[in-house]
Amino acid sequence: MKGKISWIAAGIICLLVILVAGGSFYTVPLNQYAAVRQFGRIVRTESEPGLKIKLPFIQNVQMVSRSLKLYDVPLSDVITRDKKSMIADNYVLWRVVDPTKYIRTLEASDNRAEERIEAAVYNAQKNVISSMSQDEIIDARGEKLTQLLTDEANSDIGDYGIEVVVAEIKSLDLPDDNKEAVYTRMISERQNIAASYKAQGESEAQKIRNETDKNVIVMKADAQKQAEILEAEGEAEYMSILQEAYNTEEKADFYNFTRSLDALKKSLPGKENTVILDKDSELAKLLYGEASAEK
Repeated sequence: MKGKISWIAAGIICLLVILVAGGSFYTVPLNQYAAVRQFGRIVRTESEPGLKIKLPFIQNVQMVSRSLKLYDVPLSDVITRDKKSMIADNYVLWRVVDPTKYIRTLEASDNRAEERIEAAVYNAQKNVISSMSQDEIIDARGEKLTQLLTDEANSDIGDYGIEVVVAEIKSLDLPDDNKEAVYTRMISERQNIAASYKAQGESEAQKIRNETDKNVIVMKADAQKQAEILEAEGEAEYMSILQEAYNTEEKADFYNFTRSLDALKKSLPGKENTVILDKDSELAKLLYGEASAEK
């Protein structure tokens, strides 16, 4: 009987050891926080993955995800500095950075966290957009707006143990009744810019044409001057040759005779070999004079 009782006692003791051991260990998974609570109060948090120890029966563990979460923020209307209405469509990437605050303030509820994020992003968006004109927003780089929204949103949610990693504007559009007017104005502005560039191009082209015309005139004047110099030199050479040809009566008569023969030859085209001259013509007189001289 005593042996049976001892076996039962040993079994109970083993069962208690198993229960105590089972309640003393817990595992922290990857991308999870573990909040150890004692009588409902958080006594510590664990972020490193692995096997951990707690007090059995007295302490329990609450797991909180530390992974990145995506929240698609509903569309919202915003007013620019110049009182123009625009429709913003945003999304947010967020995560838990302080599990203790997250549990105490939001009861570890992602829905409540996203409600706070939505309000923070809307306020940040209102502050950023209202400080810029519509033209500045249209011309602004996306990275600039993203950084401004992210910083503004984080300043509002730091007490909740969460962090906005990125507050991104997917689209920032105009209300339908304003689109046509804005597009028309944008087209007009682009046309004015194009006309300005065209006028500048025409002005530059005219300057180039004027400079080219001036250079052409100068070059033509120089060429004309050189031509006149060469012509004058040719005339001088010609006169020198004539002077040399006529410096004696015999040379003059011979030169006139050869010129007359050249003129006569040119006046007999083809096989024509007869010429009729007036007896009073200079050529006839010259020919007669030469004939009589030969006689």
